Amino acid sequence: MSSSDTSEEEGPSKTNINIRLTEALLEDIDATWVDEGYHSRSEFIREALRDAVRHPELTRQSWKEIAAVEHARRTGESESFSREEILGNDG
Repeated sequence: MSSSDTSEEEGPSKTNINIRLTEALLEDIDATWVDEGYHSRSEFIREALRDAVRHPELTRQSWKEIAAVEHARRTGESESFSREEILGNDG
């Protein structure tokens, strides 16, 4: 396999890397990426890495809370609020 991934995605070329994960973590990833609307395991992992790099100030607990809220929103398990309700505007 070459060091540059020329997938269907447009944009900058990608480089393959190898990482070692526990089987349990890989199973968690595989159980999550489809449910969360990603097209592939790689897309899910890239997005997680982007978030970690873009927001280094967030703690692990912060990411867990964000993920839980996002999951609840996507699955309809949470209440929806309008922008106005969140900002406290009366419309």
